[in-house]
Amino acid sequence: MTGHRDKPWLIRTYSGHSTAAASNALYRTNLKRGQTGLSVAFDLPTQTGYDSDHPLAKGEVGKVGVPVCHLGDMKTLFDGIPLGEMNTSMTINATAPWLLALYIAAAEQQGASRAQLSGTTQNDIIKEYLSRGTYIFPPAPSMRLTTDMIAFTYREVPKWNPMNVCSYHLQEAGATPVQELAYALATAIAVLDAVKEAGQVPPEDFPQVVGRISFFVNAGIRFITELCKMRAFARLWEEITRDRYGIQDEQFRRFRYGVQVNSLGLTEPQPENNVYRILIEMLAVVLSKDARARAVQLPAWNEALGLPRPWDQQWSLRLQQIVAFETDLLEYGDLFNGSHVIDGKVEELMAEALEELARIDAMGGAIAAVESSYMKQRLVESNSKRLSAIESGEQTVVGVNKFTESAPSPLTAGDDGGFLAADPAAEADQLGRLEAWRAARNDADVQAALAELGAAAREGRNIMEPSIRAAHAGVTTGEWSAVLREIFGEYRAPTGVGKAAAAAGAGADGLAVVRDRVTAVSERLGRRIKMLVGKPGLDGHSNGAEQIAVRARDAGIEVVYEGIRLTPAQIVNAALEEGVHVVGLSILSGSHVALVTEVLDRLRGLGIGDIPVVVGGIIPPEDERTLKAAGVARIYTPKDYDLTAIMSDIVELVDERGEKAA
Repeated sequence: MTGHRDKPWLIRTYSGHSTAAASNALYRTNLKRGQTGLSVAFDLPTQTGYDSDHPLAKGEVGKVGVPVCHLGDMKTLFDGIPLGEMNTSMTINATAPWLLALYIAAAEQQGASRAQLSGTTQNDIIKEYLSRGTYIFPPAPSMRLTTDMIAFTYREVPKWNPMNVCSYHLQEAGATPVQELAYALATAIAVLDAVKEAGQVPPEDFPQVVGRISFFVNAGIRFITELCKMRAFARLWEEITRDRYGIQDEQFRRFRYGVQVNSLGLTEPQPENNVYRILIEMLAVVLSKDARARAVQLPAWNEALGLPRPWDQQWSLRLQQIVAFETDLLEYGDLFNGSHVIDGKVEELMAEALEELARIDAMGGAIAAVESSYMKQRLVESNSKRLSAIESGEQTVVGVNKFTESAPSPLTAGDDGGFLAADPAAEADQLGRLEAWRAARNDADVQAALAELGAAAREGRNIMEPSIRAAHAGVTTGEWSAVLREIFGEYRAPTGVGKAAAAAGAGADGLAVVRDRVTAVSERLGRRIKMLVGKPGLDGHSNGAEQIAVRARDAGIEVVYEGIRLTPAQIVNAALEEGVHVVGLSILSGSHVALVTEVLDRLRGLGIGDIPVVVGGIIPPEDERTLKAAGVARIYTPKDYDLTAIMSDIVELVDERGEKAA
């Protein structure tokens, strides 16, 4: 017994949708219900540096988060919430300097000083190249923006965590615990090395910079392994900061992390089971006091179906509160010290992670391992093995590949289907307010601020103060990004698909049957079946598309896959030029109706509307009916976990349609 009760971790929910006003109402409701920190989800245009009225933003506005185009949006988002007293986490990466600038400007207009502000910007661009895809610039200028933020915040906003090394999305992309450890730590090393090399931080202040680096991790269903992973993280970070960087002060070596438990494992079938999964995954990061999370946010039970409603978020919030306040967990020291089982697993994970770190170091570090596609390739392979194990039954997922017989769930029986439908009027409302904002601002101030921002970027000066001045002047997200796009250029990361090894073993017999069928149909058509796998819109979650591309390749289908963030026009032009037999579209952002119907219309406009289109993603039943009525041939949702069965279905579809390729 410790003799006192520890303070609980920061209790958050990850939220934001539709508009700044709607999200503000949700935040204030959650705070009244006992949430102790905010975690902001931004929509994809905001994350990728586009204003809501940009052509690429069509259908994406307010879907996976809140649109923030300018200071007015940021002020509305936090209206009535004193930023000088709030701890705010912002999941933002490529545009992190800009969103932090808007946040600081909003706080200053509330009367709060920079020194009062506390919170976190994710600002981990390396994992964006590997998993989530919301990068804009090439690695070198992206790292420069990261170091600018770090150098600025440790002086000006000393309670702010300027970077949240994010292994969460690595696990979502299929990372094993060892890969999650190694790739996250390699990222942290790359950033700290870049800060030292940039020369903006005096050597005597460097320990403060190290002390402000935090982590954001994932906790999966393998409870013991995940618990040991967190203990391994803490020990490895202690060693790296002490031995590589010479940090003497223990408080600056402390491994500080927040967590969102696994969304990858949430199931569409029997979604009520997700409640138990979320609880078990949470325990892995709170039971071990010596490696306990500083902040926890839990997904809602229905996120494999669609957006959670306020009640669903409240349910997740109550789960945290029950563990923190009703149980005696916080009254005891670490429960696992001295356990031979735990110690053995921690040592095993550490040894394997250090081996992988050494391989990355030998390549020249994390950036080199991104540019060579090494890390991306390994993630694609790991995810392929995971899916193959589920297909074969080697890995049990209750309600999906075992114990599938079920009574109808009353949680999904309501008129809303058990989730929050996006407000169809939200995008038009956002566009109207953006137009009004531009009309009301002083254009001379805007142009002067943009000129100063560009000069700072070209001259190698820290861009944070010019960005804050631009925020106050009324500059928009798209304008800020456009200046830096012109100077730094844009980047397309390697997909990792071409070099990824096939998942051996599981399902090999079934795949052989499909491969024979591909050969037979190809001979009848007179050429090899060719499939275009496309990611229209701004959604960078490419895991599903990558796995479809790999499985199609392994089935003997010729695959065209050019990565993320393509316009419908680019996809249709590729279908025409490549002469494909089938087009597969993957969308997880909720923008499927707008983007898929545009693809269909463009195919018909070019006279190739007979090419079948199949779609995968989180697609509610009502939208599924809409898309099929529009001409979509097949729709696959998370319940369709058997990729080989999907391939068989697609081959039969091509055979039915005959030679319809362009």
